[in-house]
Amino acid sequence: MSKPIEDRSQKDFLVFEKLNVTREGAVLFAAINAPPMNLEGPELIRDLVSLIQRAEADDTVQVIVFKSADPDYFISHVDVTRIKENREAAAKLDGDASIGLVLRHLSASRLVTIAQIEGRARGVGSEFVLACDMRFAARESAILGQFEPAFGVIPGAGAAQHLTRLMGRGRALEVLLSADDYDAEIAERYGWINRALPAGELDDFVKRLALRIGSFPAAGHAVVKNRVNAIALAAAEDIRRDSDLFLEGVSAPEYQKRMQAAMKRGFQTRDAEMNLGQLVADL
Repeated sequence: MSKPIEDRSQKDFLVFEKLNVTREGAVLFAAINAPPMNLEGPELIRDLVSLIQRAEADDTVQVIVFKSADPDYFISHVDVTRIKENREAAAKLDGDASIGLVLRHLSASRLVTIAQIEGRARGVGSEFVLACDMRFAARESAILGQFEPAFGVIPGAGAAQHLTRLMGRGRALEVLLSADDYDAEIAERYGWINRALPAGELDDFVKRLALRIGSFPAAGHAVVKNRVNAIALAAAEDIRRDSDLFLEGVSAPEYQKRMQAAMKRGFQTRDAEMNLGQLVADL
């Protein structure tokens, strides 16, 4: 049996560069803290990989709740200026440089994962919460979106796979092709998230659910996830294909032209991306 986390020092296990991690019983609470706007860059990816590896190695950890330390941004999206570094960080998990396959590993893991969404989860931020087992969002503040098609590329970390399975063909095409922002109420109606809850109730609800799940036998979690995933989780080959298509797309002249225009309008700056749906519509 692996060594419990409690036997390790706080420094050895719970301290990360871009995650604030605490523990209660069998549950880890990981708050994403990557100023200025929770871009998914290599530092955050390395922390996520390390957290997954350490938690999977400890049989006493059953549940991870992911939340944000930033009320406006859960994960804004991938840092498009550091794609090569991001892929190098992703490869630290299983040797594959695809962020999508890191997220699929999380979906297939014995760990039960819950996304507590406040603020914006777009691009790979949306794909991250889709890879989690459950998603609960603040009605007043959560915004989700897959803006990549506005630049002529497919989302590269599994959005097309997850959204089609969750929403059906028509709604998945609406979300992807519109490249727009969707609030928590529509996301709930479409099946993007489990529930939208008032912000004042979200933290207590998620905590109670996580601790409840963590109090039950881990063997049950593993077998249930295995059987549900056999029905609903996309094959690794499908995620890898989307990743490859994304990489092909970002080298295309149209992508480069539109990304340059977006950068001039404030793409990857905190204030400009408060309304990213409008920013990409104006390109």
